[in-house]
Amino acid sequence: MTGARGVFIAFEGGEGAGKSTQARLLAEALRARGLTVVTTREPGGTPGAEAIRNLLLAPPGEPWTPEAEALLFAAARADHIAYLIRPALDRGEWVVCDRFVDSSRAYQGGAGGLGDAAVLNLHAFGSGGLRPDKVILLEADDAALATRLIARDGDNSDAIGGRPAEYHRAVAEAFRALTKADPQGFARVDAMGAPAEVHARVIEAVAPLLEGAGA
Repeated sequence: MTGARGVFIAFEGGEGAGKSTQARLLAEALRARGLTVVTTREPGGTPGAEAIRNLLLAPPGEPWTPEAEALLFAAARADHIAYLIRPALDRGEWVVCDRFVDSSRAYQGGAGGLGDAAVLNLHAFGSGGLRPDKVILLEADDAALATRLIARDGDNSDAIGGRPAEYHRAVAEAFRALTKADPQGFARVDAMGAPAEVHARVIEAVAPLLEGAGA
């Protein structure tokens, strides 16, 4: 595909919300419509960003401070955007990403106490302030997400997923505040139910983008 810029969709939400599953299902649905789709994740997506992911999720020593964590996420994102996301969009492709900068805003900026401005400043410097065309926020109640997380990870949660319930509640509150401040940029989707049911809600949320692309 050449000519028009591609479309960028990011999935956000707390641990266990089903982001990876829904990102995969959306990509499959887009490809079935004849679209070229790149799927990726954060932190990660490129060799450099994946190396930073390993540092973030399994710190080699003491836990990272919120400031160091935010810097590492920003560095991984800068590499990810430069070498994968922007080139794909410039080729006119669709990019479906499991997490993006709004995770940093909710986790480090909100629950971590750094504030939104600090995270956005890092994003402006490292990544030119790139925003998705639509952010799909998958939401479910805390108890349901905790149950899913236990089923998924058991006792093997990573350094971020294994943080206390209070931290994850603060993350959810931060996400809600972000959607309230930018209702056009976000689509809130109920993450409860079978994957196919949630997928149908996601398709409804991205329908305007599909219409704009003639798909």
